[in-house]
Amino acid sequence: GILQHPDGTVLKQLQPPPRGPREQEFYNKVYDSDCCDSILLELREYLPKYFGVWSPPTAPNDTYLKLEDVTRKFNKPCIMDVKIGQKSYDPYASAEKIQQQVSKYPLMEEIGFLVLGMRVYHVSSDSYETQNQHYGRSLTKETVKDGISKFFHNGYCLRKDAIAASIQKIEKILEWFEGQKQLNFYASSLLFVYEGSCQATTVRLSDVTLAEKRGVPKGLLSGGDILEYNNNIRVINSTENGKIEASVSKGLSKFYALHKKAYSKRHHSQLSLKVENLEEDNVWKSSTCITQEHLNGNVIPQLEKVFCHMPAEIKESANVEVRMIDFAHVFPSNTKDEGYIYGLKNLITVLQNILDN
Repeated sequence: GILQHPDGTVLKQLQPPPRGPREQEFYNKVYDSDCCDSILLELREYLPKYFGVWSPPTAPNDTYLKLEDVTRKFNKPCIMDVKIGQKSYDPYASAEKIQQQVSKYPLMEEIGFLVLGMRVYHVSSDSYETQNQHYGRSLTKETVKDGISKFFHNGYCLRKDAIAASIQKIEKILEWFEGQKQLNFYASSLLFVYEGSCQATTVRLSDVTLAEKRGVPKGLLSGGDILEYNNNIRVINSTENGKIEASVSKGLSKFYALHKKAYSKRHHSQLSLKVENLEEDNVWKSSTCITQEHLNGNVIPQLEKVFCHMPAEIKESANVEVRMIDFAHVFPSNTKDEGYIYGLKNLITVLQNILDN
């Protein structure tokens, strides 16, 4: 597995020959300080940064590739590994190896990719759901769209912002592949990472400038209360006896109990949420009323409408990384890598279908 170095990088143990030395040679070539090849220089943008090799003092014969930890900047990283290409074996593989790889996932040649695993943060339960490679191999042409959409669902809603950002990043990688004929990649993967917790955003009704600075809509709460959404969904409501704070990060029961306590003192009160775009020529409005009877099960869907389905132009851009990883089977070539290109295009199509539907 991948180990973490105290300096914040990760360590990938070098595989036995020829795979390990081949991957090391690939990184050395791309990250050579004297490299002036524009194709390879651009490729660096799509890889984890490479910091050479490392060996532990207690085992000098063990060699590790020292790489950037792509997940390091995320608070609640959601991670998916997708193998790309129509073949998961290289041109020099034995007949036995080819048969073994094809039998593992015969659909790879047809759709051009395979989900190797995923780890998804669910806001609703403040926990992670993990799926291994057996989950990916169980997906068919008919179920692969739903199988991948699972990675972008946080328990409340589909993270369309993360899907859109992922598509943009894959398209950049596809552009690179369309423009190069130097290298062919086999059994290589794309690593997807996005922030599972919502972007920290606070909107105060009485402070229009704050809303304008952050480029988000004004949130209207009765009495000038604060509406904050970040890792948790929190509603802070002023009452006569002070402030009642409710959080749904640990479960809905606490959220409902606290709200019932707050609202029992004023049966006819209601909380209005209004979201307005500050643009004069492009007004989008959403108005939701949460009354006492809504508290039995409709609060979360109503909040979801406001926060999970905001128009793209007023929603913060998702924090997403898509990087190429695993280079034990990269070979020189004088033709385009059609298998990898085919897989990228199909993956983009699937993600676009998830987004559109």
